Amino acid sequence: MSMDDLRVSDEDLTAKARIRNAALELFAEQGADRVSMRAVAAAAGVTVGLVQHHFKTKEGLRNAVDQLIVDYHAQAIAQAPDEGSPAHIAAARDRSVRHMFETHPAVVNYVRRAMLDPASDNGRLFARLTDLSRSEIVKARESGLASTHRPESTQVIEIMVRQLGQLFLQPMVDVIWDRLSGPNAPADDKPELTVSIRRPDRVAPGRSDD
Repeated sequence: MSMDDLRVSDEDLTAKARIRNAALELFAEQGADRVSMRAVAAAAGVTVGLVQHHFKTKEGLRNAVDQLIVDYHAQAIAQAPDEGSPAHIAAARDRSVRHMFETHPAVVNYVRRAMLDPASDNGRLFARLTDLSRSEIVKARESGLASTHRPESTQVIEIMVRQLGQLFLQPMVDVIWDRLSGPNAPADDKPELTVSIRRPDRVAPGRSDD
């Protein structure tokens, strides 16, 4: 392969990422069903033909965006410290995922829309996120960082509720707070939202024994 061919390949890879990222922004803002391939091409500064070259169809483009969300999530988990007690490690991972959402608002909007928009095809994205959470639980159980006395499925659900639950409920809290607090209310007075699930065998809700 010549250097010219190599440069073309590098440019193609950059263009592919630019197209995918533009699709994420547009899908998050408007919903994937309302965004055309031509609109994605315009936002990315490329031709429609190049979008089709890389992703074939809009379904292929949505698939790439879904995978990008999962990759962001996996990277956040991998970047969290892995030392300390199981509770400390779980909390560190939750903080890392929360930081990822805070620094990627388009990801937040995309995931919210995928879950809350009845017209969206959200099953595939959440299946991938579930598989990611399950793989983390399997590794944690094997390394002694998660209990093997409770169902694996319960542990997976707990992780996803902790990491995604606030994502969906925080806008409701914000609206209620803005309505009730008034313009001069100290921001520190705003109640902190926490989300958890309660198993039938648990006495005290809100605790986790991963």
